[in-house]
Amino acid sequence: MRRHIALFAVLALSAPVVLSAQDSNDVKHDRKEVRHDRRELRGDRKDIRHDTKDIRQDRREVRQDLKNGDTTAARREARDLRQDRRDRRHDVRDAHRDRKDLRQDRKDVHENQKKDSTP
Repeated sequence: MRRHIALFAVLALSAPVVLSAQDSNDVKHDRKEVRHDRRELRGDRKDIRHDTKDIRQDRREVRQDLKNGDTTAARREARDLRQDRRDRRHDVRDAHRDRKDLRQDRKDVHENQKKDSTP
């Protein structure tokens, strides 16, 4: 009987320690997700800037080719221009999703920190 009471007491006292360790692991995991989302967002923004520069350059080249009467080169540049616009559109979508994930992960970190600080 004493053994059962002692075992129960040990389990009852160790349960909060185990639960708080899980909570701290959740906070660490959420912070890691925040860092990852920020890194992805920076990459998407860099891709958007690069695609925007490519679009400007392609538009200049299309105008120059049309001005010089080189329709074949103008078509090729127009095709490249469409591809760059499509790439930028996808990057903007990715950035939007990453911002959304980042907001949710920050919210999770905040909620987990509140839960940890509550006695």
